[in-house]
Amino acid sequence: MAAADKIASKPKAEKGDKKAKSGKPLLTIMLVAVIAAGAAGGGAWYFASRAGTADKPEAPRTTRPGTVPAPAQYFALEPPFVVNLVGETGGARYLQVEVQLMTRDPESLKAIELHAPAIRARLLMLFAQQDAASLMSRAGKERLQSDALTEVKTLLVAETGKPSAESLLFTSFVMQ
Repeated sequence: MAAADKIASKPKAEKGDKKAKSGKPLLTIMLVAVIAAGAAGGGAWYFASRAGTADKPEAPRTTRPGTVPAPAQYFALEPPFVVNLVGETGGARYLQVEVQLMTRDPESLKAIELHAPAIRARLLMLFAQQDAASLMSRAGKERLQSDALTEVKTLLVAETGKPSAESLLFTSFVMQ
């Protein structure tokens, strides 16, 4: 009988272990689901809050919030500008720059096209005054780009009454 008691008691103990073990996977699954839901909620909150800050423009908008701005229109000032640079005694230095003006107003694009020879003349004088050493850094190129846009806007305000050009882009910049 003692042997029969041992055999009979084994299945009961195994049954108890199975019940105890069957609760652990369920608890693990529930814990993983809660963590995943929390991570998904946190990720959604993070990306939603970043999307709100990324949409803020640096410059004041002329359009109402929620409206799409007019498409950008570009005007290439061709041929590329080629000038001698001021400075160094180690020989002649040259700058070749391709410039495009951007506007969103079709009327402004017509004004830019009409005054392109005067714009080219102003930019040519500006580029010819540059020192090669100052244009080696990115900051120097950005300063020149800003000065060139100011020259263009000043001319267009004098001729048309409004700045017309929204930005000036260097599409090629080569120094030798």
